Amino acid sequence: MTSSRRMNARGWRSSKSRRPTGTGPKGADLMTNWLSSGIEFDAVISNNDEMAIGAIQALKAAGKDMTKVVVGGVDATQDALAAMQAGDLDVTVFQDAAGQGKGSLDAALKLAKGEKVDKKVYIPFQLVTPENVKDFVTKN
Repeated sequence: MTSSRRMNARGWRSSKSRRPTGTGPKGADLMTNWLSSGIEFDAVISNNDEMAIGAIQALKAAGKDMTKVVVGGVDATQDALAAMQAGDLDVTVFQDAAGQGKGSLDAALKLAKGEKVDKKVYIPFQLVTPENVKDFVTKN
């Protein structure tokens, strides 16, 4: 998760950056520790939705005004979509499992035929926002 406090070349200010892996409770614990040390947040970017939801829970428990904090996650899980519909999560990214499978299979078939394949095969993500969240509720 990352807060936005120190300005970088893209206009983001980052005061804290950690790469915890795991679940919502880990996200809540990390955010609680940061808040307890006096760090203020205007944005939180998490590597997965569960960590983002944990951060939201900690921010709310600390009495933070969630209209002033942007929170984003990755995966477009059902819990994240529900949090978005409730007005808590601002953005997530849908990881297209079918697209990833197709991209993997296409690359494997090319390799099997002796064709060249890029070292990295990127599958486009789909941005999920409150405006289009209903389009993703049945996707995973």
